[in-house]
Amino acid sequence: SCKVFFAKDPLKIVRAEGQYMFDEKGEKYLDCINNVAHVGHSHPYVIKAATKQMELLNTNSRFLHDNLVQYAQRLTATLPEKLSVCYFVNSGSEANDLALRLARQYHGHQDVITLE
Repeated sequence: SCKVFFAKDPLKIVRAEGQYMFDEKGEKYLDCINNVAHVGHSHPYVIKAATKQMELLNTNSRFLHDNLVQYAQRLTATLPEKLSVCYFVNSGSEANDLALRLARQYHGHQDVITLE
């Protein structure tokens, strides 16, 4: 049930920069899959911020930390007042799962319709 995207001729990606990924032969591929639309791979600002955070604490959002609260305050300050609660999750899958659970709790319905 779990297939490789390129079963007949798999890609061996060894590095990425900006919107591109590179295979072991140096061939360049436009990355349309890995959520790079925001800042791309290897963005210097993201690397600096991630390194700074990992030097301090490298964990997920299940533990309390002042940075989470400060980020939530900065984020919600840019949004309408009704959007004043933040839920931090580790992935799109977790975000979808949480959204479904919140909707089910709020409406009391269990049915879901999805479109492909």
